[in-house]
Amino acid sequence: MSAAIPGGDPRVKADMISVVIPVFNEQDSLTLLHEELTRVATAASLGMEVLFIDDGSTDDSWNVIRSLADRHPDVHGIRFRRNFGKAAALSAGFSAARGDIIMTLDADLQDDPAEIPSFLAKLGEGFDVVCGWKQKRLDPWHKTWPSWVFNGMVSWVTGVKLHDHNCGMKCCRAEVLREIRLYGELHRFIPVLAEARGFKVGEIVINHRRRQFGYSKYGVRRFVKGFLDLLTVKFLTGFGQRPQHLLGSIGLFSFLAGNLGMLYLAITWLLRFVEPDWFDPLHKRPLLIYAVAALLIGAQMMSIGFLAELITAYLSKDQESYSVKERTTPSESPPEAGG
Repeated sequence: MSAAIPGGDPRVKADMISVVIPVFNEQDSLTLLHEELTRVATAASLGMEVLFIDDGSTDDSWNVIRSLADRHPDVHGIRFRRNFGKAAALSAGFSAARGDIIMTLDADLQDDPAEIPSFLAKLGEGFDVVCGWKQKRLDPWHKTWPSWVFNGMVSWVTGVKLHDHNCGMKCCRAEVLREIRLYGELHRFIPVLAEARGFKVGEIVINHRRRQFGYSKYGVRRFVKGFLDLLTVKFLTGFGQRPQHLLGSIGLFSFLAGNLGMLYLAITWLLRFVEPDWFDPLHKRPLLIYAVAALLIGAQMMSIGFLAELITAYLSKDQESYSVKERTTPSESPPEAGG
């Protein structure tokens, strides 16, 4: 039976909420996390399934997940052969989820399941993706400061103004996750990818708790990887269907600069016949190297742009370049002619 989203639009219904939880060496927290989720579901009268995705854990996490699944019909587990990363774990969970609404949260107990009704209420206001904001974050400075810089950079580059893009606690309508593809480490850009498809993105302030067990899996390298992924996402969302607009523009600018340099060199070469002392010979002028390099780079960028366009045109046969919000339903039978 469908249940209205608590605190939101009563017309918005959800038969089931799927909670997708990536797991990597979190054996001590899983049972407690499931107990908290069960209490929240019972108190809010929510239909809920919990999917634990074991991303190649080397501790006893899988045995704990299997034990929970044996004792609770709402628990399901997926185990990877090795560690494939959080994006892969989330993708596997999204594919297996059966709910109309999908929640994601981390397995370390720092995300508070008691916030789930607040996410659903915000979703009921007409949003498609709701991202958590750990306004008061209980982490050491060497994690909070890089995160603050990264979030500001993502908001500036993409135009999606959120305080905490990388928060593991998010709530999405299932159709959003059917339209975006995660790979590499693009999971932190779910709101950006969703908004690029026309979905409405919002955020709420959530309670952030201290880590009770284990240790953080993230280090300084995440910032470097995140910046490179940001460039990828900017290209995908801005020029994914028209790569030649970016690559070709760079190529044309470089090609034009190279031609202007060569034209100037040609003029000065002719002027040397009039006054040999005015200009140095061409082989002694650095501009010759720069102009030739600009011509080559311009030609290469335009060629790459054409190849990217061919690849995009080929792949577009299997994936729509648009997102449909709703359709009108045609009548059961067409009206009779002359009727």
